[in-house]
Amino acid sequence: MSAASPAVPPTTWQRRAFAEFLGSALLSAIVIGSGIAASALSPGDVGLQLLENATATALGLYVLIVVLAPLSGAHFNPVVSLVDVALGFRPWRDLASYLPAQVAGCVAGAVLANSMFGLPAVALSGTDRLTGPHLLAEVVATAGLVLVIFALARSGRGQFAPAAVAAYIGSAYFFTSSTSFANPAIAIGRMFTDTFAGIAPGSVPGYVGAQLLGGILGLALVRVLYPHQGTTAAVRSDVVAASATGRVSEREA
Repeated sequence: MSAASPAVPPTTWQRRAFAEFLGSALLSAIVIGSGIAASALSPGDVGLQLLENATATALGLYVLIVVLAPLSGAHFNPVVSLVDVALGFRPWRDLASYLPAQVAGCVAGAVLANSMFGLPAVALSGTDRLTGPHLLAEVVATAGLVLVIFALARSGRGQFAPAAVAAYIGSAYFFTSSTSFANPAIAIGRMFTDTFAGIAPGSVPGYVGAQLLGGILGLALVRVLYPHQGTTAAVRSDVVAASATGRVSEREA
């Protein structure tokens, strides 16, 4: 949907920030909740558990992007917001509201998922994921996510972003050893659940650092492959994601 479309109401920074909080919370609840459900439904079969978790996450992410992208761009991810700003799709001032909203939303989603399944609302994870291969996987996963989102945005094909981002995240669950967190806010939120999707607090700083490095790599790839931004109306679409991006229209400033 174009940012200039009359079907999209003008948005204030508060509405955009709330959309990022809500989307991040729901994404976190989907990731963690589906992991809890998968563990209960398929005990002892980690492969099937991961498939169930990945499928629910990909489908849920697609829906969240479609619903919330016209309001905030549906980033749900600090790395995506940082790259969005670096490429000029969004003003720097939006980071002051987007980044806290994304982190708080992912933590709230973890609490919600735990509570829905009758677990302690907050339980720090004991799952240590800090290994060299996992950190490399996070660099790759995040760089790939950034490339998918902004290659589409800069080439005038933003309308394909919801499906492309969801498909990429679903596949990255399996082709990366880390199961593709690719999102600092999600990494922080998943500290607060000692379940299938959890990550030990001691592993989080390494993951966040790897994700930021992946974001820089992804940004470099976008600039090399798509040095010039497209000029079609689709480039101005706010249908980009977690993982998406969108240009702020003049009415939103």
